[in-house]
Amino acid sequence: MSNGIENGQLRIASVNVNGIRAAYKNGMGPWLAERDVHILCLQEVRAPDAIVEGFLGEEWHVLHAEAEAKGRAGVLIATRKDVLEPVATRIGIGEEYFATTGRWVEADYVINGSDGTPQTLTVVSAYVHSGEVGTIKQEDKFRFLDTMIGRLPQLAAASDHALVVGDLNVGHKTLDIKNWKGNVKRSGFLPEERAYFDRFFGEEIGWKDVARELAGEVDGPYTWWSNRGQAFTNDTGWRIDYHAATPGLAAKAQSCVVDRAASYEERFSDHAPLVVDYKF
Repeated sequence: MSNGIENGQLRIASVNVNGIRAAYKNGMGPWLAERDVHILCLQEVRAPDAIVEGFLGEEWHVLHAEAEAKGRAGVLIATRKDVLEPVATRIGIGEEYFATTGRWVEADYVINGSDGTPQTLTVVSAYVHSGEVGTIKQEDKFRFLDTMIGRLPQLAAASDHALVVGDLNVGHKTLDIKNWKGNVKRSGFLPEERAYFDRFFGEEIGWKDVARELAGEVDGPYTWWSNRGQAFTNDTGWRIDYHAATPGLAAKAQSCVVDRAASYEERFSDHAPLVVDYKF
């Protein structure tokens, strides 16, 4: 099925909802209703299919990878049926070890640009492990990042454009974490983790960090805040949610917005949605 996007404009949003039940209880529904999103990618869904589809409704095509471990992880790609539907979908990153962990889903689309030319687009919703230094959680995180090193070039080769969005749980540069000096020995800002992102966004793999490309060399804009102290109120955050795109797609990014809530009480998750408009 081809698309019904107007003037080649496509809005893709990603957010770690920290449990879809809690997110809807805390106001996610009104945010989504007003945001005119075409493709919605969620992480840490933490609910079975029936619950998820009950929240989103019949107007969305839902691709959901539920984690085998109840109440953990879970990623999805929801596509507005009146605008677009995937032509193919896949669950999992291609490594058997992660097959039932609910951390990676892929959807392929055919997009007609404003000039009518069809282009293929692959979108991934990903949730990288949070990790914990010196534990199996950190070993799993490195193994997942290793698998991404292999998967990203495959995605780029198979489609005109490819996009990996989600909570990748690593701040790449010092601009990405407010208090980076105190976190260089913590999972999420380890030099060994950040080296993977040097490869993702460097010459080896050659993808682009869309939010950073559009924002320039500024602090943040952050997408996650600890619940400790006054982190959210003081904007002491981490930029760990990404739109990672192949270069041709990154060049189509028109704007990138972090939908940061007006106050701590008005948040529906400890992450804020990352919303990017692309023009084909």
